[in-house]
Amino acid sequence: MQLCVSDAHEGLKAAIAKVLGCPWQRCTVHFLRDMLGHCAKAQQPLVATAIRQVFAAESAADGHARLGEVAAALLQTAPKVARLLAAAEDDLLAFMSFSAEHWPKLRSTNPLERVNREIGRRSDVVGIYPNDAALVRLAGSLLIEQNDDWLVGRRYLSEESMQALLARTADTGRIMEVSALPAA
Repeated sequence: MQLCVSDAHEGLKAAIAKVLGCPWQRCTVHFLRDMLGHCAKAQQPLVATAIRQVFAAESAADGHARLGEVAAALLQTAPKVARLLAAAEDDLLAFMSFSAEHWPKLRSTNPLERVNREIGRRSDVVGIYPNDAALVRLAGSLLIEQNDDWLVGRRYLSEESMQALLARTADTGRIMEVSALPAA
């Protein structure tokens, strides 16, 4: 595994470091939402726009430069946000060490949350389950359906970009496990 994206939960972060031993990417969507909670309602549009500029950078160097500029600019109006932004720099920009083509997909946990929301929506329809196994079967079948959809219909990351990533991995000598679920 080359990168793990999650929310900023300290226990989860520690487990990722210990078990997976890979770089960690903080979900930028959740970070932005957290930062808006640390400033006045009137400041939120300014803060959100400023932070989004960091993630719209065209290179890793540009991203780090923009983050520094945004943190400095917010120091007067939203000092807590500026401090938290500067402190989270490496965690927020870890995705930029990959191909720019992958950046939009690597910087947030939104796809996983979408799947979880669908499981919740479908399980609410049923309401009452005769046992735990019934709920597991429903969730499992939804995950298999999602997997089949990604295998056949649309690709989350293009095959060409994944080949380039795997070639880069081979060049650096890092071992990467790739496992795929067969279509059901």
